[in-house]
Amino acid sequence: MSITACGIDFGTSNSTAAIHDGSAARLLPLEDGRPTLPSAVFFNLDEDSMAYGRAALNEYLEGFEGRLMRSMKSLLGSGLMDAGTDVGGRHLAFRDLIGGFIAEIRRRAEMQTQSRFDSVVVGRPVRFVDDDAAADQLAEDTLAQIVRKLGFRDVSFQFEPIAAAHAFEQTVARESLVLVVDIGGGTSDFSLVRLSPERRRAADRSADLLGNSGVHIGGTDFDKRLSLACVMPELGMGGLLASGAVLPNTTYFQLATWHTIHLAYHRSVLAGLQDMSLDVADPRRFGRLLRVVRERSGHQIAMRAEAAKIELSDTEGCVFDLDMAEAGLAVPIARDAFEASIAAEIARVCEAAQRCLDQAGVPAAAVDTLFFTGGSSAVPALRGALSRQFPDARPVEGDLYGSVGCGLAVVARQRYG
Repeated sequence: MSITACGIDFGTSNSTAAIHDGSAARLLPLEDGRPTLPSAVFFNLDEDSMAYGRAALNEYLEGFEGRLMRSMKSLLGSGLMDAGTDVGGRHLAFRDLIGGFIAEIRRRAEMQTQSRFDSVVVGRPVRFVDDDAAADQLAEDTLAQIVRKLGFRDVSFQFEPIAAAHAFEQTVARESLVLVVDIGGGTSDFSLVRLSPERRRAADRSADLLGNSGVHIGGTDFDKRLSLACVMPELGMGGLLASGAVLPNTTYFQLATWHTIHLAYHRSVLAGLQDMSLDVADPRRFGRLLRVVRERSGHQIAMRAEAAKIELSDTEGCVFDLDMAEAGLAVPIARDAFEASIAAEIARVCEAAQRCLDQAGVPAAAVDTLFFTGGSSAVPALRGALSRQFPDARPVEGDLYGSVGCGLAVVARQRYG
């Protein structure tokens, strides 16, 4: 049987593709036998080539001259979407950048299945943009235009937590009221759904979706807060000018935010910082910032912040290597410090979970299962806060990186056969 429909989970940090073969959904290997493809593109100016995923990250770390782009999904619905970026004297539209990455996912998926996909269900967060319905709709419309331009005949969307619910439902043995907790790289999304072996055979499941909500907070925000709280002060953030004024923090925020790091590399930024260096109270720390900007090593800091977040999910502390700023510089970071830095974000995520229940008119005590998916759902402080919010619910961990993709394949099978 030829399979012509697939699901694509274009994620902020990682992406997947999946198909349903009539009996089960499965993720397709996209890079080195692994089902996840990091959402990264590297423009290699030395070799005039492009690399994707882990290969992109490796080429950047190996020191090739070029431009690394990550967290491209965060551009959707933002004012930066129509700006584009310059690489090696060429202007690249962000629409084309995102389209090229999704085209690469499709190419690899079709190579694995020896099929041509004409129809696709693409995952989308419950909220691309918080508190702005018009911008949120624009983000979906923009993504739809990008995907249709790739030649798909049929393009439709499904909320990511609902897709994860479809994947989880393939395993349930009895009816359950499930709060799907999908904490991805860029958003935190919730869906309250009734699942059961009998219900999964129904074509119309609208009555089983009781509520959904989301907030534009995810793993990259945790990385950013860790960087700003524990790393950027070592580069002078929060320090003073000789006049007693606090140093401007624009460059620090750019370096801590994946999709704005390249803005810190503009020549005008370095020139301004060099002028400012004559008037700083702590020239040693500020000198580290100058070196990071001059050598364009902000992406290395961001990658190490992400790695530190992951390490702090399993240990009580880690050591952050800042040798790109100063030889031998290493910063100890305690889990408590990381958790303090993301406390406000966790509170907003928990508020989004409560909005989901309020929308459904269901008390917390009625939820019998918390289904966790998305890589950042592994952060202990976040999982602990949600478990305390729903103390009667049984926590279940899905495939943190694959539940959404498999669920999208289930939906693709239902919609397109």
